[in-house]
Amino acid sequence: MADPSDRASQACLLIYDGQCRLCVTAKKGLEGLETHADATPVRMVPYQSDEAKQALGASYRPGRPNAAFLVRPNGEIARGLDAFLALLPGLKGGRVLSVLLSLPLVKPFGYLLYWFVARYRYSVFGTVPLAGASENPRTPSRGTPHK
Repeated sequence: MADPSDRASQACLLIYDGQCRLCVTAKKGLEGLETHADATPVRMVPYQSDEAKQALGASYRPGRPNAAFLVRPNGEIARGLDAFLALLPGLKGGRVLSVLLSLPLVKPFGYLLYWFVARYRYSVFGTVPLAGASENPRTPSRGTPHK
């Protein structure tokens, strides 16, 4: 049987804006989704955390992030819509959505929609106090999607 710490070290890290109401709500929704048993585990941490700053390295910029980030175990970083597209195959029903988003006009529209929502998320959805500040960043969230 695999050591749980080995599985945690192989987890992807989804970095979201912990002060954005939409982002925090999306995080909670992702935690509740069913995943495939063979999916890569995903831990979620706010951009405002030291762990996010360390994981992003030179890609980290103080202030509000322009996008969500997915840091893979090998250190590769996906941002924006690409961070979420990488998680889809691990979610129940996500493979179908992946195929839909691979259609010629759908994916470019998805990028445009992501940019628009990311740009105006504070004015449309508002802010929340920093979420997860007291959570242990080394412990995967219950129901974390293996997105």
